[in-house]
Amino acid sequence: MTGQVLDLNGYTDVPDGKIAFVVTFLEMVKPPEKPLAAAREDVSLLRWHDPDLAAYRNLFRQVGEDWIWFGRLTHDDETLGKMLNDPANENYLPMQGRKPIGTLELNYSNPEEPEVSYFGLVPDAIGGGLGRWLMAQAVDMAWSRPETKRLWLHTCTGDSPQAMKFYTSCGFRPYKRAIEIADDPRLLGHYPHHRAPHVPVIEG
Repeated sequence: MTGQVLDLNGYTDVPDGKIAFVVTFLEMVKPPEKPLAAAREDVSLLRWHDPDLAAYRNLFRQVGEDWIWFGRLTHDDETLGKMLNDPANENYLPMQGRKPIGTLELNYSNPEEPEVSYFGLVPDAIGGGLGRWLMAQAVDMAWSRPETKRLWLHTCTGDSPQAMKFYTSCGFRPYKRAIEIADDPRLLGHYPHHRAPHVPVIEG
């Protein structure tokens, strides 16, 4: 976007090789009055200490490949390792038996305003209420801390079209929008070109 000015009342060209999303930020300013989901015996939540980087990236791709998640894939091993092992960052694995079926990351860098930084299920686990159960775990953990005054997260136009409805049904409310522009992760080799056809690849 160098040399370009964003037109807030019209169109602004996005350079070839880039992707652009409208990002919506959502917040929850008080804990839910009742549990978001019932307890389940078919799934558990495992704290993932010191994640193996290859395993982490593999799971990240499984969860995010349809939406070309790229936020953790653009870092080298040293940088990613530091991010995942930051004391403010907590990684969790929803498990069915011995199989991880998604990812949950909570960030407490601001203890009063923790963030659900990553949240999602592998495609085969979507449906049946597992997503709501996983969000219930995130919400309960965040609000169990006496410092918490606000819990927040964000989604974007590259994400599942169900995401906004899901988050608002869990008690989050939109409060801000932003525009995100980044290198297309498919052109960087992180995903095949056919992934996320709702965001077509434009190479130029």
